[in-house]
Amino acid sequence: MLRRFALAFFLVMVAITGCGAPGDPNDESQTVAVAAAADLKFALDEIINAFEAEHDGWQISVSYGSSGNFVQQIRNGAPFDVYLSADITLAEALADSGFADPADVFGYATGRLVVWAADGSPADPTAGVSGLVRDDVKTVAIANPQHAPYGQAAEAAMRTAGVLEELKGKLVLGENIAQAAEFAQTGNADAGIIALALALSPGLSELGTFSEVPLDDFPRLNQGGVVLSRASESAHIFADFLTSPAGQEILSRYGFSPPDGEG
Repeated sequence: MLRRFALAFFLVMVAITGCGAPGDPNDESQTVAVAAAADLKFALDEIINAFEAEHDGWQISVSYGSSGNFVQQIRNGAPFDVYLSADITLAEALADSGFADPADVFGYATGRLVVWAADGSPADPTAGVSGLVRDDVKTVAIANPQHAPYGQAAEAAMRTAGVLEELKGKLVLGENIAQAAEFAQTGNADAGIIALALALSPGLSELGTFSEVPLDDFPRLNQGGVVLSRASESAHIFADFLTSPAGQEILSRYGFSPPDGEG
């Protein structure tokens, strides 16, 4: 049973780290190309299904990956219409650089962080971040803090707990937060410091346990997006749906809190 669930979740993770095809500027206006932080995979897929059910004939094409890597792709001309980051300051930076109108930057959620371990792992998630220093925990997966906001948050949480130096030699870096979760889920790491949204996903919630990292232990994960300058009005309509009560209800079910200053 465990092997079957692991295989199914691995296939999902492959889809997350793959490259969805961005839209072409000459396509119909009802096609919207979205670049989204990997923690959004399950929640955003559901939001897109709900949106497309209300907008017959529309197509939302989404690519999941690292927030920081997407910034570089957009600067290099990747034809995305909407950028959804795990860190709103990255969206603001794109607008400040002329890739969008600053008025089109919006917050959509606040991210949360957990310690997760698969059933049978030597790690005890209930002991929190500091519990990962035990000798029988050999590896801990996080997203690469060089370009992934959740990796930066994990690093900050370890620093707050006073265990960053002790854990540095154990860290396994995922290209994005979804790959870090995959490392922990498949046994390539004994535990992971990952997004709550992924811990609540069908694969991980059935295969392990987690405990939430206190919000005061890392800088607030203010997640935000921006409708890019190349986009048509349809991109604005989709962004509005994401921040609507319907979109926010779906996000809340995957562990996201309301955007900063709301709720």
